[in-house]
Amino acid sequence: MVVVLGAIMSILDVTVVNVAINDLAKEFQTPLSTIQWVATGYTLALATVIPITGWASARFGTKRLYMISITLFVLGSMLAGLAWSAESLIAFRVLQGLGGGMIMPAGMTILTQAAGPSRVGQVMSVVGIPMLLGPILGPIIGGYLVDDVSWRWIFFINLPIGIVALFASAKILKKDSPQRGERLDILGLILLSPGLASLIYGLAKGAELKNFGKTEALLPTVIGAVLVIGFVIRALNAKSPLIDLRLLKRRSVMAASGTMVLFMAAFMGAMLLMPLYYQTVRGEGALMSGLLLAPQGLGAMITMPVGGKLTDRIGPGRVVLVGLTVVVASMAGFASLLQADTSYWALGAALFVMGLGMGMTMMPTMAAAIQTLVHDEVPRASTMLNIIQQVSASIGTAMISVLLANQLSSKLGGGGGGGDIGGKLPEAVRDKIAGPMADAFQTTYWWAAALLLLAFLPALLLPRKKPDTPAADAPMPMH
Repeated sequence: MVVVLGAIMSILDVTVVNVAINDLAKEFQTPLSTIQWVATGYTLALATVIPITGWASARFGTKRLYMISITLFVLGSMLAGLAWSAESLIAFRVLQGLGGGMIMPAGMTILTQAAGPSRVGQVMSVVGIPMLLGPILGPIIGGYLVDDVSWRWIFFINLPIGIVALFASAKILKKDSPQRGERLDILGLILLSPGLASLIYGLAKGAELKNFGKTEALLPTVIGAVLVIGFVIRALNAKSPLIDLRLLKRRSVMAASGTMVLFMAAFMGAMLLMPLYYQTVRGEGALMSGLLLAPQGLGAMITMPVGGKLTDRIGPGRVVLVGLTVVVASMAGFASLLQADTSYWALGAALFVMGLGMGMTMMPTMAAAIQTLVHDEVPRASTMLNIIQQVSASIGTAMISVLLANQLSSKLGGGGGGGDIGGKLPEAVRDKIAGPMADAFQTTYWWAAALLLLAFLPALLLPRKKPDTPAADAPMPMH
């Protein structure tokens, strides 16, 4: 429950902001290509701070690290709620992500080390509880706060949750036993964190400008790529690297990582689309948009616990392949169904099916990588997988939002209107342009579905049978 409380804050923050993007664009009179950095900047900040989790959990202890993370996350939330411009909000969201980036990996480490490898699938299902509640409660709570209170409260709401989580952590979690182990790979951190930020910014800027050769896109892309390549070389050769990329030599870890990259990029990018569709094409408020998104969370709630148990029983490979098939089918359904007057019942059914697939994909993929690891490799593996998850989400959110903005601009005849979704349109005007706007969303969903199809390639390499007695159950003299 302690770990779930902390995770709920970070998961809620993603889904709450998604449903508020349109209102934030109105509030700050900012186009989609800019305001989406409220979401992208947050996930990117998570990714840049996660790498020190493995070192910090050994150096300070997971309980202490977990509590520090929650404290900084709450402070970042308070500042985001006080933002006065789009730029200040994006900056405080980055700060919030830097503060809370270690909540999930620290929490996962606490759980996996306590439960043991034979129950990894079930543990992943426990961690998945916030991922069940987030897609249901996040949009509804966010929609209510945006419509009836203030957008500022989508950030202030983290304060009471954070205080309860801190109190529960102090009382319930076991006392730490910090160890003076490996030194922090400072050079690796200097290469990786700015490298990721620069690379993703450059790629997003190039897609926005529809020209990757322009200096403002090419320069950050090249700098980022050089830094990331330098990091990879460093990680493969250093004695104690920031991220142990050598774990990728194991087939299960490599396959899980590849699946996670493609799934998260497509899925998290698509998560941005539906609330924007409801609000811009159909004219719904934030609360109604949140309620209309609830079927996805309900679907995941059904399959997440089942997926965890099946992973422990028959191996993750088969579970993930079924989950991916279901998600791809639902994504193609959106791409086919989405019109200016599509039935809400049909869209709700497609969202429900997508949730069913998500519940059988995300956590079994994580479990596939962790099942074969020894005890003290778990923190390093969970750190690496969380980085992959957040970086992929950042790339997906940035790219899908830019694709949507370009499609809107194209369908509506340019003039800058494509990226500016935040204006309050009169009903007569919306009725006139709803068809072309829906076509833009439809085309963007086809791109997301195509990206998701690629995830089958690495998923085919995931283990398709129950693992033998994990190495982690044996004594550990040979790490």
